[in-house]
Amino acid sequence: MAASVSLVKPTLALKDAYLNFYQEWIESKEDIVPWVVSLDPADFQGMVQSLLANEKGEHLPEGWVPDSTFWLVTENKRIVGAVNIRHGLTEKLMNCGGHIGYGIRPSERRKGYATKLLALALEEARKLGVHKALVVCDESNVPSERTILRNGGVEDTSFVEENGNVIKRFWIG
Repeated sequence: MAASVSLVKPTLALKDAYLNFYQEWIESKEDIVPWVVSLDPADFQGMVQSLLANEKGEHLPEGWVPDSTFWLVTENKRIVGAVNIRHGLTEKLMNCGGHIGYGIRPSERRKGYATKLLALALEEARKLGVHKALVVCDESNVPSERTILRNGGVEDTSFVEENGNVIKRFWIG
């Protein structure tokens, strides 16, 4: 791994680093994971406030559970990944969302960051009372499956979405 990293809650202090992270995802044309990274950062302060409000369960859409977002930040303040930790599970999250969604920016993959990000996220989940976490990935996402298994994932029954996509489900804890 290129640098030591830590999880940091969304903060205005990392605006430039975050915008660089976000822009790389947009330019890659890949699906953005976790979903919170796809939020438009044009009103950066509003976006950060919204993410922090989600953690407290404030202003959530109906049927949503509180969630905590963290950025994976290197010692030189580069954001290399993001994670969204759901504090509980709805039926939809039980099938195809899980407790933890995470992603590493395209230019920083294959460096061990995802394994470290998930390990740190599991520590944060335990602080939130989630001692057995459900983590999922598309069947086609072999690197993510390896990351989950490296963090102690035990495979459960897969879920097949209406479009035929297979979601592999793993429990850690």
